[in-house]
Formats: sequence, C-alpha cells, structure tokens
Amino acid sequence: MKKGILLIALGIVLTSACKPSGKAEVEENEIPVVKVAASRMEMVNQVAEYTGNIEPFVKNNISSSAAQRVDKIFVEVGTYVKKGQLLVQMEDINYANARIQLENLRTDLGRTEALYNAGGISQQQFEQIKTQVKVAEESIANLDKNTKLLSPINGVVTARNFDNGDLAVGQPILTVMQLQPVKIMIAVSEEFYPVVRVGTPVEISLDVYNGKKYPGKVSLVYPTIDPMTRTFQVQVSISNQNMEIRPGMFARAKVELGKKNRVIVPDKAVIKQQGTNDKFIYVLEGDTVRFVKIEAGRRIGTDYEILSGIEPGQKVVVAGMNSLVDNAKVRVTEGDLDLSF
Repeated sequence: MKKGILLIALGIVLTSACKPSGKAEVEENEIPVVKVAASRMEMVNQVAEYTGNIEPFVKNNISSSAAQRVDKIFVEVGTYVKKGQLLVQMEDINYANARIQLENLRTDLGRTEALYNAGGISQQQFEQIKTQVKVAEESIANLDKNTKLLSPINGVVTARNFDNGDLAVGQPILTVMQLQPVKIMIAVSEEFYPVVRVGTPVEISLDVYNGKKYPGKVSLVYPTIDPMTRTFQVQVSISNQNMEIRPGMFARAKVELGKKNRVIVPDKAVIKQQGTNDKFIYVLEGDTVRFVKIEAGRRIGTDYEILSGIEPGQKVVVAGMNSLVDNAKVRVTEGDLDLSF
C-alpha cells in the first residue's frame, strides 16, 4: 500500500515539474517571427512632379481709357489676330472735333509764323501758338489710340463682352491671349532653389491627352521664398507648336532636380495607413519593434526613398508585420517567410 502511494506522489511531482517547460515553449512559439533588412544611403535622382493649370503666356484686356460707345468690333471669340491688327473701332465724335481744332491751329500757326518773320509779333507769341499745336497733336494721338483699339500681341480672342453700339464701361471689350507659348506656374521646395535655373528642362503631361508628353523649360525663377510654404514660384514655358494645349487644362510638370543622398528601404517595409496618406515602418530595436511614421519620397523600382523618420543602418521589418503592434517582441529569421504583408 505504501509503495502505491509513493508511486502516485512521484507521478504528481514529475507532472508538476514538466508544466513550466511546456508553458515556456508555448510562449516562445507565440512571439512573431519577422524578416528584416537594413536601410542604406544612396544617391537618388531627384525627380519631382507638380500639378497646375495651363495659363496663357500673355493676357491682354482690350478697352478704351474713357467711357465711349463701341462703333464696330471686327473680331469674334476664337479669331486669331496679329500684333497691330485693328480689333475695335470706337465712336469718333471727339476725335473728329479734335481733328478740326488741330487743323485750325495749324492754319493759325502758319499765319503767326509769317507775322513773326515780318516782325509783326514777338517770339513769345509765336512760341505760344506752336505749343498749342503740339498739345493738340498729342491729344489727337491719344484719342486715336482710344478710338482705334489694336491688338498688342499675336494671339487668340478668348472673350467678347460688348456688341456694336454698346457703351463700353466696367469691363474690357475683348480679351486676347498669347497661346504660343503657354505656361504653368509651379511651387518648388526651397531646398532646390540652388539647382533650378532658367532653361532647366521640364516634361509636361496633360490628363486630357493621355500618355502624351510635351517638352517645356523653366523661363522664370521668382527671387523670393514664401515663408509660409517654404517654396518659391517657377514659371515653365511650353512652346505649344501644334496649339493643342489650351489655358485652363490640368497639367503635370516633371522636373529633374539633380541628385541627393537619401535613405533607402525596400518597398515591402513601407505600410500605408488606410484612409490617409500617412506611411509607417516597423523599426527593429533589440528584440522589439517600434512603429515609426515616415515621410516617403519616390518609389524607385523595389525600393522607397525616405525623406525623414529613420536613419541609415536601422533595421526595418520587411516580412511578418501583419501580427505586429508597436513595441512588440519579435524573433528575427534569415529564411523566407510564407506570410502576406
């Protein structure tokens, strides 16, 4: 009897001794297994893409400097016009009266000059009538400009706001735009101010012409930085030889901005948070991982350019992150993992 009791007690002891070992084994198996890769520094081509609307290179509003009635408009919306072409004839009543007054003054000047040469009047009187003629001539020239409205550029009429007989007040009679070339304005980060120059090539694409590329170039670099956005304005010109590009079209401008030394990680390491543009990476620190928000640049093949968030040499998780949380303990493997990520 004593022997049986002794055997039972021994079995209980042995069973109890085995339990901690089994629990430790289960806990070890529950630790997520991950694969990591080291971030590295690499020289990366800085290709930036900007968006904006196509604008005319020059836009002119055609109007008279005084409130006058429109006599005749010679063009319609869509008409191609040349520099110096007559676009609008304004009512010329004032012009006709001024022309008559000028002719009378010129007649008086001829008589006055004859009297002056004969000694009949003083030089001061003669100079006074000469001045009156000069003022009248300048007035006629000014009236002529405001009576015959000419196009200051080669372009296209894009707006007509009055009809023949209307009193032109409050807005331009016509709008003329230069469409060869056209332009797009882009805001470039201040870090690239030293490398953007007039003549820098730019590749232009438009959503309306899917897949088609147009060559452009930087034609103006604004000399100041916006302190709120830390950007500067750049004007990009597109020759528009075929007149396919029109003001108002949505455009994308791709600019090569030299090379910079950047942190690179495998694209598998970058996690995009659903519903936002935020991106994260799990960084290995000892035997735990930390969930780090990053600023990602361009995707380059199977890698991502990282602008901020991690340092070169840090190890990042590239497989096995589905079951991870911030500050989770992990086991690292060198082999392949059959996991989705």
